[in-house]
Amino acid sequence: MAVSEQRIREALAGVAFPGFTRDLVSLGVVLSVTLEGESVRVELDPGVGEPAVGPALERAARAALEALAGIGPVAIALRPRGGSPALRLAGGKPPLAGAGALDPGLIPEVACTLAVASGKGGVGKSTVAVNLAVAFSRLGLRTGLLDADIYGPSVPIMTGIHEQPRLTAERRLEPFERFGVRLMSLGFLVDPASAVIWRGPMVMKAIDQLLREVAWGALDVLVVDLPPGTGDAQLTLAQRVRLAGAVIVTTPQDVALADARKGVAMFNKVGVPVLGIVENMSYFVCPACAARAEIFGHGGGREEARRLGVPFLGEVPLDTAVRAGGDAGEPIVDRAPDSPPARALRDIAERLRDELLDRAAESGDRRPEGLLDRLRDRWRRPRA
Repeated sequence: MAVSEQRIREALAGVAFPGFTRDLVSLGVVLSVTLEGESVRVELDPGVGEPAVGPALERAARAALEALAGIGPVAIALRPRGGSPALRLAGGKPPLAGAGALDPGLIPEVACTLAVASGKGGVGKSTVAVNLAVAFSRLGLRTGLLDADIYGPSVPIMTGIHEQPRLTAERRLEPFERFGVRLMSLGFLVDPASAVIWRGPMVMKAIDQLLREVAWGALDVLVVDLPPGTGDAQLTLAQRVRLAGAVIVTTPQDVALADARKGVAMFNKVGVPVLGIVENMSYFVCPACAARAEIFGHGGGREEARRLGVPFLGEVPLDTAVRAGGDAGEPIVDRAPDSPPARALRDIAERLRDELLDRAAESGDRRPEGLLDRLRDRWRRPRA
């Protein structure tokens, strides 16, 4: 069979981008294919940020092409053009300009962006973020949830979605929708068995592109689940998007509270208002005897909020139903809305809703297409 460009591209369509399930052709990694008799020259865009990706990509592509019958010498040239091909799904786009500069047009149809953060891992930050998003939706808000935890995305498991997103006609990622929430996560694009081993610049570009290249549509609030700590993802979000505020999730124990202080300090330094602290796993009530046990201590979050001068948003009890719901892809606010943790999370969502509205009204903020006016109408309710 004669070698043709179509056969070359079909072979490359069977090669997955290292660490991802998407193939080189659909990701726009194949820049050009040149044939001279039986000789083939292919240009590939490996992206930037991870030196090991290029050689791995070249080896995989070469093996696929050399397996074709009738093919001669294969030459593969790597031409990094900026960003991550796995996120730059439209292909052929130039590097993003102005990285680190506030971009008011990045998500213009989103009225409020709320970051959910923690100083350390293991405090239930993603659980709180997912359930707050579902609670916002239950309160009638058009809600989105962005899983920006690049290294450990949890939203696919916690929402029960294990598919790859589709592209719109404009070549943007179409968010999934479940529980009334529009959802996007790097976990929808990455092979779940692979580790994301990216340095800072790659993480920063990934966050930027997850915002820019997702067709969020008109939203009242976008909840962003950040990775733990105070690193590149947090700084990128604060620098690129005007955040309405941040919520810090902690547990009552001293080691978590110490890291929560760092999170508050980081957001203060970048000018993002901290809307409050949530004390997760605050206490445990035995289902058999109703005895209350303060496994990680109790009251530390409230006291830390008082000391730091930020609101205390509430206590979420430790409950096996929360864990079971998260593992099953059914957030507790949806799975058991009358349970103590669900009620606590819903109360926190109501406090945040009112605080965000008050701040927006005080600032006289206006967004395109009257979004804030519609948001105000949705949120208006009798005040005590």
